[in-house]
This record gives sequence, structure tokens and C-alpha cells, in this order.
Amino acid sequence: MFEFQFSKVATLKNDVLSGLTVALALVPEAVAFAFVAGVDPLVGLYAAFMVGLITACIGGRPGMISGATGALAVVMVSLVADHGVEYLFVTVILMGLLQITFGLLKLGKFIRMVPYPVMLGFVNGLAIVIFLAQLGQFGNAGEPGWLHGTFMQGSIIDVSWLQGEQLYMLIGLIFLTMSIIHFLPRLTKAVPSSLVAIVVVTLLVLGFDLNTRVVGDIASIAGGFPVFSIPSVPYNLDTLFIIFPYAVILAAIGLIESLLTLRLIDEITETRGRGNRECIGQGVANTVTGLFGGMGGCAMIGQSMINVNSGGRGRASGITAAIFLLVFILFASPLIERIPLAALIGVMFIVVISTFEWSSFRIVGKVPRSDALILVLVSAVTVATDLAVAVVVGVIVSALVFAWEHAKHIRIDAREDHKGSTVYAVTGPLFFGSVTSFLERFDPKEDNDDVIIDFARSRVADHSGLDAIDTLAERYLNAGKALHLVHLSDECSKLLTKAGNLVEVNVIEDPRYFVAEDSLD
Repeated sequence: MFEFQFSKVATLKNDVLSGLTVALALVPEAVAFAFVAGVDPLVGLYAAFMVGLITACIGGRPGMISGATGALAVVMVSLVADHGVEYLFVTVILMGLLQITFGLLKLGKFIRMVPYPVMLGFVNGLAIVIFLAQLGQFGNAGEPGWLHGTFMQGSIIDVSWLQGEQLYMLIGLIFLTMSIIHFLPRLTKAVPSSLVAIVVVTLLVLGFDLNTRVVGDIASIAGGFPVFSIPSVPYNLDTLFIIFPYAVILAAIGLIESLLTLRLIDEITETRGRGNRECIGQGVANTVTGLFGGMGGCAMIGQSMINVNSGGRGRASGITAAIFLLVFILFASPLIERIPLAALIGVMFIVVISTFEWSSFRIVGKVPRSDALILVLVSAVTVATDLAVAVVVGVIVSALVFAWEHAKHIRIDAREDHKGSTVYAVTGPLFFGSVTSFLERFDPKEDNDDVIIDFARSRVADHSGLDAIDTLAERYLNAGKALHLVHLSDECSKLLTKAGNLVEVNVIEDPRYFVAEDSLD
């Protein structure tokens, strides 16, 4: 029913208006994530302003929105609880320096190794997380939820639900917001439908004095300019040992989420961002943020989708969003605090509906079962833990499935040539997954006295493959048989410890490739 009407035309007007829409949606998100991390709301708002501004200026993906995120907040909470907010700031600085290093080493390209099922699982899992994060607004803060006393107590869905008129009012205003966002583009696309929905619902609530919660009920967003300050921590090895593990985890989560969001925006806009530049942009943003009292951040898929939906394509959209957010903090906090939460929840629900890959249900029965399993697994792990763990799990499972499938592709055909020699032709990759099957295909006791193993249609991929060849050679030598290894690469023959002298070198026909083995380094 609901879908985004994506515009592929980049204009300054679209960027400015979409930036304003994004800024309005950033306020409750930044405040909520600050609460998750256990810091003052302004720490989250300052992070949203500075990270958003800097990445918009120098990052690798125009139109992508960055700020304080829940994926980072859940890691920060234990650091803040155990050591205080100053340790958080210095950790964010180190996190930024690590991200700059990743970018300078051009490690952003490795995001291409994330398989498509993992990408689908990431998108679906994050859509579910965004949806669940909104449920807290349907409950009474500080009261025990409907799952109190069960093993789900304290979870994100353990909400003390609103009752009666308050609940019906909230649901009605959310539905009105979603309806405006959906139907307005059919009438006009002159202004972002999300912005119109927020304004209309806000005026409706104020005009009729409706009883519903507003942004100001969460926290006050009034404040001044961020102030430069060196974090007040002892600069010694003890501090480094405390912050380094957190910095590494935060840097990894931030870059994974940012680069996967970059890929998603690339597909939607049919353009290509620059991953390594984005790594550097995120790093610079977090380094500066730590020096100005912000909690750090990364790309935000929800706000990025709002921006794209509202027509934001250029760097001006992210810059505008950051500047408007600062204006809200400095001058317009009384007005912003009167915006109904229902309007912002409605915007985020539209983001959820459009972000979730509904085609997943259609293709699950058509793709290999392993791909379907990975998609569901990554979605579930994203919801249960965090994005970084989910992506790592997905990539590892994908690699193991790939290894298992290719392990079955090795084929060995035996024949006897005109000289009476037993000739084995090996087809397929020889690596850790296929060595057991490879060794089982040979029978030194039954073979002729002269044996030839031809690797013309095979490739030795790693040390396990080399060791299998050495083991096989030892078996034939112990059986008193003459063994000839043909069409192995020059590097393979150098790395073989026992069978190297059995390799017959043919400069013209022998292949040239490298083996994943450190012995020659």
C-alpha cells in the first residue's frame, strides 16, 4: 500500500526542504539514543549536528544522513556507566582516528564482500528494529510493561501500553500522518509530503488542543553552541586499555552500518558513492564530535530514507538538516517541543514499510535454501543483538556455505594411457573444504606402477591443498609407485615440502597463480 515516490532529480529546493524534514525527525531519535547511552540529551543532539554536518560536507555519499544511532548507543552504555561521560568522549575521538585509518588504507572496498542475502537481511532487520524502537512511545514511561515478570521483561517490546482516549488519539494521528505522506505526492510533489504531514498534524493538535504527547514530553532540547573541550581523563596506558576495545567495536559498527547504508542509497538513486571517502568522512566527524562533547555517530538508514523520499540528493540536504537541527537547539526549541510524537512516529512507520524488502517473501521459495536461511538469520541477529554481529555472522555463514558447495565440485577422472600409466585428471578447486574428498579418490595399492596426476583443470587454493598433495605423494612413494604431478603452478611446486621434486615443469602449459599461504612472504 505505502511506498516511497523516489525522485531522481537533484535540486537545491528539494535538498533544503528534505533537510528540514530530516531535522525534525532527528530530534526525538537523537534524544532517545542519548537516553540509551546514559548521557544528557544535548550530547546526542550535538552528535547529530556535528556528525551530520561533517559527513555531508566531506563524506563519500551525498544525500546520506548521519547522526547518533542506537547501534552505537547500546555499546556506549556500559562505558558511560562504569567510567563516566568523559571517557566516552575520548573513546569517540579514538574511534574516529581508527575510521580515518581504515579509509586511508582503502579498506572500504571490502564491503563488496557482503553477499546480497546478507544485505537483504540487514535491511529487513533494521526495518524491524526501527519499528520496535517506536513502540516505546505507545507506553507510559517508568511503569512495568505487559511482559513484566517474564523472561522478556525489560525488552524493547515490554511496554506499559496507553489506554483509552490517549491510545486512540495516538493511533489516529499516526494514521493521518501516514495517509498524508502516501496520498499527497499524487496531488503535488512541490514540497516533501513528510514535512507537510508533520506541519498539518502539529497545527491540528495545537488548534484543537488535543490530548497527545509532544516532543517536549521526552526532554528539553534547548541549549547553546557546542563547546570545544579536551576530555578530562588521564592520558596513560590504563586509559588506553579501557577505551581501545570500545573504540574498535564502535569504529567497526559505525563503518559497517554506514557502508551498508551507502550501498542501499546507491541502489535507490542509481548512483555510486565512494566507500573509502565515507570512512574518512565518518572518522573526521567522530574525532571532531568527541572534542565538542558529542556521543559520536554513523549513517542512519531511517533518516537517509526520509531524505531520499523527500527529494534530497545532494550534499546540501545533509548540511541543511544539520543546520536546522542547530537552529532548533539554539532558537526554536519551544516550537519543536510542541510537535506531536504521533507525527514523527508516522514518518518512521512509513520508513519501516518502505525500507523492508517485501520481495523477500516472494523470493524465499525461489532462491537456494542456504540464501533464504542467511536472509532470515541476519534479520533475526540484527534484531536480537546488533548490526555488526549480524553482518559478521551472515558473511561467515555465507563463506561456509560457499566452501561446502565448492567442496562438492571437485571431480577426479581416472584412465589408463597408451604407456600403461594410471592418469588422474583433477577438476575443481583444491582447498580446505575439498581435501578429504580429494584424498579418498586415489588408491595407491591398486594403481599401476606409474601414476600421473594432472592439475590442468584444478587450482590449489590454500595450505590445506598443498598438504593434501604432499600426503598423497607420500602414500604413492611408500607403495613403491612412481608419481608425476603435472600442470601445477610454479608457486605450488615451491611450497610443496615432500612432493616438490615430483612436479614436472612445462613452462608453456603450466598455469601461473598464487596460493593463499604465507610461507613465501
